[in-house]
Amino acid sequence: MSVLVVSGTGTEIGKTVVTSAIAAAAVAAGRSVAVLKPAQTGVGPDEPGDAAEAVRLAGPSVTGVELARYPEPLAPDTAARRSGLPATAPAEIAEAAARLAETHDLVLVEGAGGLLVRFDEAGHSLADVARLLDAPVLVVAPAGLGTLNSTALTAEALRARALTALGVVVGSWPTAPDLASRCNLADLPRVCGLPLLGAVPAGAGTLPPPLFRASAPEWLAPTLAGTWSAPTFLTTWSPPPYTPTGP
Repeated sequence: MSVLVVSGTGTEIGKTVVTSAIAAAAVAAGRSVAVLKPAQTGVGPDEPGDAAEAVRLAGPSVTGVELARYPEPLAPDTAARRSGLPATAPAEIAEAAARLAETHDLVLVEGAGGLLVRFDEAGHSLADVARLLDAPVLVVAPAGLGTLNSTALTAEALRARALTALGVVVGSWPTAPDLASRCNLADLPRVCGLPLLGAVPAGAGTLPPPLFRASAPEWLAPTLAGTWSAPTFLTTWSPPPYTPTGP
């Protein structure tokens, strides 16, 4: 696997931190890594974007590349149109990823929001990028109520397009998970038909970078160069037995 596309089921669910953790685990395993952010939205010209955040967390040996930046926090297509800047076409993204793959062992392509968020007026999305690259897609999902539906829909969209779905990582696992989160942990693989490949703790992105890098492999399964075990994690966080509360 030289290129991995990282998609979320929505926004603000920990996709950048998961991407950073995968990069850190790969570097710890001796691989050279690049993180490609095709379209950065909602960030000012002098502010660090997601690619820079991945470099900060995963380490200076990681190559961070951003293709386009739009000031408003909107879908890339909308943000491009409103700013008067050119949109980012899937062919351009795939070409940039392929160039990076020539000099790096692993290229992580981090999308914007969900799988089918539009990059241009023609309606192209991250799914088109994955098809051009013939690259697997990792789905980052939230832990709580509602994630079963959004993750299942994302998995269904990948299968409908004959794209390879690598698995699911929970982007922000709560310190004190509620019943829904604990049940979802067991239900996600069954509902979406994809393996669970990790759970990144909430607040991981605020850790000092050296601690983040040292801890990252513990959050990810061996498929992602980590040591995390789904059966062990599921046993630890299995939901309590049902207890009737009514008369």
